[in-house]
Amino acid sequence: MKKRKSIVLIGMPGAGKSTLGVLLAKELALGFTDTDVLIQSREGKTLQQIMAESDYLNLRAIEGEVLAEATLPSDVIATGGSAVYSDEGMANLRSQGVVVFLQCSAEELRRRIHNYESRGIAKAPGQSFADLFEERQALYRQYAEITVDCDSKSLQETLNHLLNALQELAE
Repeated sequence: MKKRKSIVLIGMPGAGKSTLGVLLAKELALGFTDTDVLIQSREGKTLQQIMAESDYLNLRAIEGEVLAEATLPSDVIATGGSAVYSDEGMANLRSQGVVVFLQCSAEELRRRIHNYESRGIAKAPGQSFADLFEERQALYRQYAEITVDCDSKSLQETLNHLLNALQELAE
């Protein structure tokens, strides 16, 4: 029997990592882990509380530690949008499976996200969504082994596209 590997979902907040991740885990009979929940559980605080008590760089540092220590060899892993700022964390996740970038346009993300300011997004004070989007795109592409375009697709269409891409990679 072929050893199951993790599938690591990266992308901007609102790209659908958690929503799609649960469906993908069910489809492939894998576990599901949301790394934002791992962070919150370890710290006993929400992401927004962590940033309010310190700053976005502290949140990114905590996220990097959690990702670097995570052992999830057969899970679908929905990362926080800022996971790609941690080379060590991403190297650890990549060693456990395939990294998938859920790519959405800035316009699509703005349509999906209605709580940008209160969501716990690790960004510099005053940094606009457009600037954050541009900053992260190169990082997502750097780590991705598969990129799935999520614009103008239903959740089921996106899931089917991802399943096909994973099958092609396995062949």
